[in-house]
Amino acid sequence: MNLSELRPADGSKQSANFRRGRGHGSGNGKTAGKGHKGQKARSGAPRVGFEGGQTPFIRTLPKRGFTNRNTKEIISVNVDKLNRFEDGALVTVESLMEIGIINNPKMVLRF
Repeated sequence: MNLSELRPADGSKQSANFRRGRGHGSGNGKTAGKGHKGQKARSGAPRVGFEGGQTPFIRTLPKRGFTNRNTKEIISVNVDKLNRFEDGALVTVESLMEIGIINNPKMVLRF
């Protein structure tokens, strides 16, 4: 038995051109397999950003003058550039500046 030769038994899968909602005898009649109630049973897609009638989060933030105090400014460093250090060496912001990997230490968040 080879795993690449496994196939479902004949008649066990629906064909690609299966017509949904064509009566109870088809197996997906009446509600066409969507169930009876709920958002996913309705026609049409949900609106992007709709949060159930409450004010969407994007509208609760002011357009100008808002600075989030929880943001973290991070600078990305390629791992390939860290190969300049010896094995077991301590990598600090100062050592990254000396080698020239980073230029602006103000952009790095110190923990």
